[in-house]
Amino acid sequence: MNLSRRSFFYLLGLGLGGTVLTSYTKKFKSALAAPESLFVNRFGNLQSDPRRIIDLPPGFKYKIISVVGETMNDGFAVPNNHDGMGALAGKNGETILIRNHELNSLAHKNELTANTPQYDSSCPGCTTTLVIDRDRNLKKHYLSLAGTNRNCSGGITPWNSWLSCEEDIATPYAPPGFSLEQIGYFWGKVSKKHGYNFEVFADQAIAEPKPLKAMGRFRHEAIAVDPQTNYIYQTEDRRDGGFYRFRSHKDQDLAAGGVLEAMVIVDLPRIDTGLNFPVGETKSVEWVKIEDVDPEHDSLRYEAQTKGAAIFRRGEGICLSEGEFYFTCTSGGQAEVGQIFRYNPSQETIELFLESPGTELLDYPDNLIIAPFGDLIVCEDGRGEQRLIGITPEGKYYQFARNALNNSEFAGACFSADGQTMFVNIYNPGMTLAIWGDWNKV
Repeated sequence: MNLSRRSFFYLLGLGLGGTVLTSYTKKFKSALAAPESLFVNRFGNLQSDPRRIIDLPPGFKYKIISVVGETMNDGFAVPNNHDGMGALAGKNGETILIRNHELNSLAHKNELTANTPQYDSSCPGCTTTLVIDRDRNLKKHYLSLAGTNRNCSGGITPWNSWLSCEEDIATPYAPPGFSLEQIGYFWGKVSKKHGYNFEVFADQAIAEPKPLKAMGRFRHEAIAVDPQTNYIYQTEDRRDGGFYRFRSHKDQDLAAGGVLEAMVIVDLPRIDTGLNFPVGETKSVEWVKIEDVDPEHDSLRYEAQTKGAAIFRRGEGICLSEGEFYFTCTSGGQAEVGQIFRYNPSQETIELFLESPGTELLDYPDNLIIAPFGDLIVCEDGRGEQRLIGITPEGKYYQFARNALNNSEFAGACFSADGQTMFVNIYNPGMTLAIWGDWNKV
């Protein structure tokens, strides 16, 4: 009998009761078991949206905040491909959203005027900033970073900024062994090297972009900051990517440089964590220094691996919860549909928290965030219908939302400072939504 994912969750919802948490500070427990034992009906079965935008549980509402093509306050149009996004606290209960737009030089044209501050005028990637009032109304929105390439995800900092990450390593010249005529990717279509992070401040109108080269040149995906040390942890969206730590020379001044390091799992040099990595076993880690942080070619991960660094299969979203970092590996695991790792910086250990046994439960986990009530909320970037998947501290899965518009991924999930509103993007056509309801059901 073949069940769609929608039918699968509906039937389980009829037959299984939910698990109620007594405290959201409980540590997450690793889990790998049969799909039916991993499901929990957390908020109730999803209700079909008559507008066919997003299906949500009973009692939850949404509104569309921003859509591609709308005219912003600075006169520019809202760009497409809404991807990673962060929420920062503004004045008078306002929320400031800084939103990535994953646009590239190959498929999109940069239509900005010549006097707009840009890193590379041949590239259309950018961020936009949205100011939302306490009633979830858009007060203003404007361009805040321009001239970058494939701004995928990023992360907020404790000093009220957003680090926007380029998931791209294009150069004006071809990689070794090729000519520009032989290769059809981004090479030769840009005027500068790419593969950097860029910092955007909450109150920043568009300014001259500064690549943070000391944080490394590679296919960045996302970052998260340890507020105890201000160390910044970074994921790399490569099938043979690494997991990195950046220690700035000067707190809150990333342009001052710092030390970039890659994670090594002790006694397991160069291990590919996407292959038969044990679930729930704690492994000690150490860090090796990267010397060539701004290589001419896409070689940073190779230096890390020669020094024993672990391989993570398409590291993507990362978030902090109770002093531990959770990050996704989109194509890791035996089923090759996703893993979530947990790293403890105080103990210097890593653990495979969970591994998806199949697409019914979790299909290509991408961006993720910790909800105010203690669950992980994971954006899928799968090959079928697109969902927001909740994961409890016990390692139980549930559907929180489903894209009823199309099969474009969710991205950029984040919460307002008061924890009452979740913001999330539909990637294409670019759309930012606000979601609220009875979170206290947990």
